Amino acid sequence: MAIRFANNCGNCKHLVENAFCSQHNVMVSSKYTCDQFKMKAALKNERSCSDCSKYESELCAHPKKAAPGMLCNSWSPE
Repeated sequence: MAIRFANNCGNCKHLVENAFCSQHNVMVSSKYTCDQFKMKAALKNERSCSDCSKYESELCAHPKKAAPGMLCNSWSPE
């Protein structure tokens, strides 16, 4: 089975802060995609709380345990 990144807003270079699409000027979620999808140029292989989009937010699954260098199953790319 091949594992790869999905062609969705979470991996698109047009996604900027606060789930905003700079291509369409609308709020989006990582579940969306469009015909103008462009994969981010550099994907990080190292993952931890410090580069999780949920870190230090109300969406964090483990806010009392989350810390730089740690990783959980709820990690989400920035």
